[in-house]
Amino acid sequence: MKNRVRELRAARGWSQAELAERLDVSRQTVIAIETGRYDPSLPLAFAIARLFGEAIEAIFAPEE
Repeated sequence: MKNRVRELRAARGWSQAELAERLDVSRQTVIAIETGRYDPSLPLAFAIARLFGEAIEAIFAPEE
């Protein structure tokens, strides 16, 4: 699954560690999401969308 997490995080000037703390996950989880190695659970995807003020569909998209 493709995502815009890195782009949205960078636009806010947050480090991966800061984003992880805001989402209550490990930095390794943020890295794995950003690199596409891990697709977040639905509750985590909703938390990410809420944190960035975007719809889930605006952040996550299936691979084409």
